[in-house]
Amino acid sequence: MPRKPCNIAAMVVLTGLLLSPGALAAKEKAPAASYAPSVPLPPVAPPTNGSIFAGHYVPLTSGARAGQVGDLLTIQLVERTIANKSSASATQRDGDVSLTPPVTGPLSLFDPSDIGMGGGQKFKGQGNASQSNSLFGEITVTIAAVYPNGTMRVRGEKQLTLNRGDEWVQISGLVRAVDIGPDNRIASTRIADATIRFIGKGDVARASRQGWLQRFFSMISPF
Repeated sequence: MPRKPCNIAAMVVLTGLLLSPGALAAKEKAPAASYAPSVPLPPVAPPTNGSIFAGHYVPLTSGARAGQVGDLLTIQLVERTIANKSSASATQRDGDVSLTPPVTGPLSLFDPSDIGMGGGQKFKGQGNASQSNSLFGEITVTIAAVYPNGTMRVRGEKQLTLNRGDEWVQISGLVRAVDIGPDNRIASTRIADATIRFIGKGDVARASRQGWLQRFFSMISPF
């Protein structure tokens, strides 16, 4: 009995720590390091060789297109995939063996039905599978690196906090400067080595998943 006040006090302290602003802030998801925005590089000092074009040269035909580390680029998500697969197979085999015993002698006691046998086998299987995915929208990312051949690695994420959960759109990949439009937009289908992730967290995401006990029985069920 003397230990009950101590237990109650410990529970109160633990509850206070869990509900403190610091604990609530720790639950917030920090941006992924692999999708963090890139900072522009410091400008390079122009060479003092008397050239007319000092510093970084940008042709007039490129306009204001993104082309340096830290520049912004808008990606239009136009992903849509459809896959269908079906298979069917059928096999059948029959067999029959019958013997006619002699009419005289000791074997005449057997009836022809006693030494006749037959068998059959039949199998039929069919399977169908279909999948369809679509993702539309826009997300603005930053250029993380520019390679000597002119391709650029882009990355970024968008976080949406809704009233019943959070959602994140993350994307990274390689783009070509010639595929970027005058308004700094590029379709997601023009991104090489693309990684697109759309994930959610909250009440709606939890409601669409099986419970841990149901998942356990689903893994061990032989049916």
